[in-house]
Amino acid sequence: MIELRDVSKVYQIGDERVRALDHANLHIYPKEFVSIIGPSGSGKSTLMNIVGCLDVADAGIYLLDGMPIEAYSEKELARIRNHKIGFVFQNFNLIAKLSAWENVELPLIYQKVPRAERVRRVNEALERVGLSKRAQHLPTELSGGQQQRVAIARALVTRPSLILADEPTGNLDSKTSAEIMAMFRELHAQGNTIVLITHDNDVAKQAPRSIRIRDGQLTEVNP
Repeated sequence: MIELRDVSKVYQIGDERVRALDHANLHIYPKEFVSIIGPSGSGKSTLMNIVGCLDVADAGIYLLDGMPIEAYSEKELARIRNHKIGFVFQNFNLIAKLSAWENVELPLIYQKVPRAERVRRVNEALERVGLSKRAQHLPTELSGGQQQRVAIARALVTRPSLILADEPTGNLDSKTSAEIMAMFRELHAQGNTIVLITHDNDVAKQAPRSIRIRDGQLTEVNP
């Protein structure tokens, strides 16, 4: 599903050139659950942005489903982000004025999914994350763990083939983190491809496969 070949990304920060990715190579197969582990500044977020089609590499090749990413038009890339990839972020990225239900519905509105289908899919997604009874609550009325569950439901509602999770347990206590990780393992068991980015060894070890990123380079933890 995902293949990076000698991918590099350099940022110019003042007079300094920072190599966020340095000839990185990665292969992720459909239905895999892979964790990417590394410290702050190691290139994790840059990697996620490139894999998620939010950014482009300066050099190297990124193949998504066997096709070089440069072959896609901007319109096609937007469609990939909206339909193929579900994003889960550390800070939840929920819209404060919208209820949990409305936050989950939003991607389907962008996709122009008919109202009746939206209702069915949003209810189904919230039920999957155990939040049916909190559907009408605003994000401020939910705990951190509940907000992350809403974010996961929002990622799932478009039925993506790939879920990208960037530090999804970073703002949660250990008990809630364990609950969220159990949810990711369940989603993987249901056939979802999951790439989870983390700085936490305990979180990373819960994925069947782990890849370490350091100084922009990737190595298998247990090759």
